[in-house]
Amino acid sequence: MKFKKDTLYKFTTIFAFLALWEIISRMQIVNPLFIPPFTSVLVTLKDMFISEDLMASVGISAERALVGFIISIIIGIPLGFLLGGWFSKLNLITEPVIEIFSQINPFILFHIFLLILGIGEITKIAVITWTCTWPIMFNTIYGIRNMDTLILKAAKAFGLGKWRLFSKVIMPSILPSVFVGIRISAGYSFFMLIAAEMMGAKSGLGWLILNNQENYAIRKIFAVAIVIAFLGLFIDTIIKFIENKFVVNKSERIFNGINLNI
Repeated sequence: MKFKKDTLYKFTTIFAFLALWEIISRMQIVNPLFIPPFTSVLVTLKDMFISEDLMASVGISAERALVGFIISIIIGIPLGFLLGGWFSKLNLITEPVIEIFSQINPFILFHIFLLILGIGEITKIAVITWTCTWPIMFNTIYGIRNMDTLILKAAKAFGLGKWRLFSKVIMPSILPSVFVGIRISAGYSFFMLIAAEMMGAKSGLGWLILNNQENYAIRKIFAVAIVIAFLGLFIDTIIKFIENKFVVNKSERIFNGINLNI
């Protein structure tokens, strides 16, 4: 019942926002040239799907974001384990450097990547990977450092070896924290991708927005923005679904003591 109410509230809020958008534009409370009515944006979006390579741009951007995002997961989680306290001396040495690197503005770094790697797919993927790695790594570190020591002690009392301790207890215990980093990074991947495509690309959704801006096609800009918003929402929904199905079940098994005997 609570889920249905929450869903109803969300859809009501969205509908109210879109209705307000339509009204203030139709009544010219705001200039329709700059903020066109929502219905006209939908018509433009439909025309773009039919007459232009919008789906091709979506595919190109999604591929770039996904590759950078996956690489960041492959790098971020192992680094988080490495720096999460298992090797205290290594953590002590590298922590200041990691803190400095994580504060580097990715927009500035993008231009450095351009100088080194040139204008190409590698540069875009590299800046996405750089941006997305930090939330995953830091949340993995947080999860390790804030593990329940009672669970570890109970697992050791059952005589679990290092590998089984890691796979059956440690990894499931920190998954909620890891998924927080993954969800943040998923949002960052599209955020940085659009910026990168605006500065150094001839394809993709970011380039499409910039091209329409130069041609003063305001409705097309809003249409592409809607597509980007739905892509971000779609990815976040998928990750949330995986998290709810996988993490909750794992957590229940740990706390019920099932994993300790497997």
